[in-house]
Amino acid sequence: MSLRVQVVDKAGLDNSSGQPEKAKKVLLVDDINFFIEVEISALKVLNNCQILTAHSGIEALRIIQQERPDLVYLDLYMDNMDGDECCRIIKEIYATSIPVVMLTNGVSVHDFERCWESGCDAIILKPINPHLLVATTKKYLSMQSSVNRRCGIRHSARVKVKCAAGLQETITDYTVNLSTGGLFLATDDVLPIDTRFLIEFTVPVRTEPVCCKARVAWINDPQSPFKPDLPPGMGLQFVDISLSDVDAIREYLSGGRLLASW
Repeated sequence: MSLRVQVVDKAGLDNSSGQPEKAKKVLLVDDINFFIEVEISALKVLNNCQILTAHSGIEALRIIQQERPDLVYLDLYMDNMDGDECCRIIKEIYATSIPVVMLTNGVSVHDFERCWESGCDAIILKPINPHLLVATTKKYLSMQSSVNRRCGIRHSARVKVKCAAGLQETITDYTVNLSTGGLFLATDDVLPIDTRFLIEFTVPVRTEPVCCKARVAWINDPQSPFKPDLPPGMGLQFVDISLSDVDAIREYLSGGRLLASW
């Protein structure tokens, strides 16, 4: 399967919210209680802030679906699902509406590469500096209202998809969402989870296309949708994406719209 998308500027966005300010929710995810307790202790100085906790990536995804936090802190290494994998799924589903900060010991360059390639918004090194944690939290919580008004959760798109590798070839328009973690394709012809293929699309911040492998990370089943506000389809997670491609997507995601490239 191959996918070609061209990104163009978005205009005419609604900047009004009309909603009263609510308590901000911060989700702390770590499989070691000690680190969660350190983070909770540091964030107690913040007013109007609700702290949520999870001890695995799988638990974090469940809490995110139920609570829709305003900010997530993810440890890189955890049992069952590492933080970078969890971050990719968060960014695929929620795009820029939920900032994710990765926490790592930073013992190798590879750790930093894993964090950035996941599509995270920032990295904080362990042992955690409480003042830096508070400052980072204030920064992203104050940004979220304007980001949500300006960019929304997703970026609409119309794309042309070709299916191969034993599948009957189809050429159809789909609605797609772009994030630093992947794309969402609206279709009744969903593929099995973990199906892998190549995708290619362009963003206006550079001339070279973004090219990487992708896998089906999740399916929005029409009978029991994971995201009721989305049509039936599948979330595609970027795999083996380069840092330069991640940077190009992140640079674009201050706002934009995808249109078909024929």
